Amino acid sequence: MSPEQIPLREKILQLKRERRAIILAHNYQRDEVQEIADFTGDSLELSRTAASLDCDVIVFAGVHFMAESASILCPDKTVLLPEAEAGCPMADMIRVGSPREVIMAYPGFPDPPPLVFPTHFSLEALKRQYPAAPVIAYVNTSAEVKAASDVCCTSANVVQIVESLPDAVVISVPDRNLSAWAQRHTTKKVISWDGYCHVHQRAEPRDLERARHAYPHALVMAHPECRLEVLEMADHVTSTSGMLRFAKASSAKEFVVGTELGLLYRLRRENPGKTFYPLREDMVCPDMKKTTLESIFRALRDTRHVIRVPEEIRVRAKKALDRMLSIR
Repeated sequence: MSPEQIPLREKILQLKRERRAIILAHNYQRDEVQEIADFTGDSLELSRTAASLDCDVIVFAGVHFMAESASILCPDKTVLLPEAEAGCPMADMIRVGSPREVIMAYPGFPDPPPLVFPTHFSLEALKRQYPAAPVIAYVNTSAEVKAASDVCCTSANVVQIVESLPDAVVISVPDRNLSAWAQRHTTKKVISWDGYCHVHQRAEPRDLERARHAYPHALVMAHPECRLEVLEMADHVTSTSGMLRFAKASSAKEFVVGTELGLLYRLRRENPGKTFYPLREDMVCPDMKKTTLESIFRALRDTRHVIRVPEEIRVRAKKALDRMLSIR
C-alpha cells in the first residue's frame, strides 16, 4: 500500500509511534480530534498528565496558552501546537507590560458582535495600585502573565486558592466572571481584571429560562466563566472536568450544558443512557475548532509549531503553578 492510500488516522498513529509522541486534546476540540487523542481533559489536567508520561513529543490539540503550560511543566519534551494561530481571546486581553487595544472579530459568530477590548492599564500598573495584594492568575493566561503572578488557579479551585491566601485583598486575572464567582464565595476583596471568554459571556439568564421551559426535567450545569447571574440560576457550577464527573454521578437523565459545545461529545460518549442539551447552540470557540486531523499529521510529520517557553519565564511561571498544586 502506498503512503497515499494509508488513511490519515493510520498515518498519525504510525508517526506517533515513530516519534514516541502522545496526543492531548482539550474537551472543546472537534469530535474526531478527541477520538484520536491519548488523553482528553482540561488544559492543566492534560499538562500534568504529560509531565508524568514517558514520551519525547507532546502534540497539544488546544490553544497557545495550553501548549505553553505543557512546555512549562515538561521542559525536556518537544511540545507541538498543530495550529499556530489557535489562541485564546481572553488570554490576549491581558498583558504584563504596555497596554494595548485588542480587537477580535469572528465571521459567522454575530452574537456577540466583534470584541473591542481596551486595556486601560497593564498588570504591572494594577500591581502598583495594590502593592500588597497577591496576584492569582487563571491558567487561561500566557506564560508571561503566570510568571508575573503569585499563584495560579483553575475554574474548579479558584475559591479554594483565594481562601488559602492570608491576604484580605487579592487580584484575580483575567476573567471578570470567574472573579465574580470567587467574590460570591469569599469575604475577601477580589480585585478583578475586566476580561472575559466570548463563548461563555454570550449565555444570558433568558437562555436558562428558555432551557428550563424546554427541558423541565433537566439539570443545568454552567461553567464559572459564565456571567454571575447565569451561574446563580444554574443547578451546578463547575469546570468541564467537574461537569463530566457530575453527569456521571447524578441520577438525573437529562442535562443542559452551559459551556463550549465540544464537551457534549464526551458527555454523550461516557453517559449513553443520558441526554445532553446545549444551553445555546452558538457556544462554539472558533480557535478550539481550528485543529484538524490534517494539522495534527503535519505537526508530527514536520515538527511544526514548536512551543518553548524561555527559561527565565518558565521557571517563574512554574513557581506559580507549583504553588497552586501544593494547596489542598
